[in-house]
Amino acid sequence: MKKISLAEPNIGNKEWQYLKECLDSGWVSSSGSFVKRFEKFVSKKTKIKHATAVVNGTSALHLSLYVLGIRETNEVLVPSLSFIAPINTIRYLGAVPVFMDCNEHHTMDITKTLEFLNNETFMKAGSCYNKKSKKRIAAVLPVHTWGNPVEVNQLYSICRKKNIKIVEDASESLGSLYQDNKGNMVHTGKIADIACLSFNGNKIVTSGGGGMILTNKKKDSDLVNYYSTQAKDDPFYYKHNNVGFNFRLTNIQAALGLAQVQSLPSFKAKKKKIYKIYDQSFKDIPGLELIKPAKNTRSNYWMTVLKVNKKIFGNSRDQIIKKLLNAGIECRPVWYPNHLQKPFKSFQSYKVQKTQSEVKSCICLPSSTNLSKTDISKVVSTISRMQK
Repeated sequence: MKKISLAEPNIGNKEWQYLKECLDSGWVSSSGSFVKRFEKFVSKKTKIKHATAVVNGTSALHLSLYVLGIRETNEVLVPSLSFIAPINTIRYLGAVPVFMDCNEHHTMDITKTLEFLNNETFMKAGSCYNKKSKKRIAAVLPVHTWGNPVEVNQLYSICRKKNIKIVEDASESLGSLYQDNKGNMVHTGKIADIACLSFNGNKIVTSGGGGMILTNKKKDSDLVNYYSTQAKDDPFYYKHNNVGFNFRLTNIQAALGLAQVQSLPSFKAKKKKIYKIYDQSFKDIPGLELIKPAKNTRSNYWMTVLKVNKKIFGNSRDQIIKKLLNAGIECRPVWYPNHLQKPFKSFQSYKVQKTQSEVKSCICLPSSTNLSKTDISKVVSTISRMQK
């Protein structure tokens, strides 16, 4: 029985060509032309001035928070509905997460976040503090879940007013667009202090692993480059004035990443087509609906997520997952709420209510760019036959 994968990479001839070129050059580690070519291409594609390739999305988040000065005395507002990586990186630095709820798009609930910032904080010496903990709120970390952009422009003014940095987790949103403060459609990360990408094997573009840090601020970009390469103050005599990190991407991974990102328009078109076929197929089945992006955004449709109303459809999320897996169709539930994870239970959460119900009712469906109509039809028919 053929297995239908959840999100596998789409590797073509250009990837093999670039990998061979890289291997033939002998430059396979963190030095080599493909790293710079990859960074320049992503910078041009996103129209964000500076891009630094790193080993993965987690290291991108870690280093971004670090260069912005996030430390153990600080708090960071972050959604509970997210992969655990952004929460872990906050804790790497000794800082504390404050969990926000999600909305119907599975992104950070901006209304509740603004409510928290307006009603649950106070200003002191030009900085914003949490009334409850008395800790400084140094950053907000929105996550563009499933490729669906958070409307970050709604946070921009209050964050500037309260001296709060914006770090966007754009790991899943390469190619996604949102509105800037002037109403223009721009790439996710454009209006943040720093944004982070991931090129893990399941992402819309992959370098096998890898991530990237994007910023329009040269000062922050210079710090990212400095700290990601072991903080070399004199690289010839190996003198270091600070503790650095070994976070740079290899040339061989960058070769793969460059070939992949050059196919981004094609991959986006395929992802959108897959989403639309699913949407059309499920629209007349009571109790089933897809998670949709916000109206004022343009998603890359990285992952198609199905929401199940058990009372109407007659079967639960877990029953559908079991049926799909038995049919050789890879799927998975969405992430367990982070504010309920054992390491983070003691930290503050603010009116996190919708997240739990979304987690209990949603399934990630196969969304690979090489998914065929026959594959999608099998997924849909396997689920629709369960209707009661």
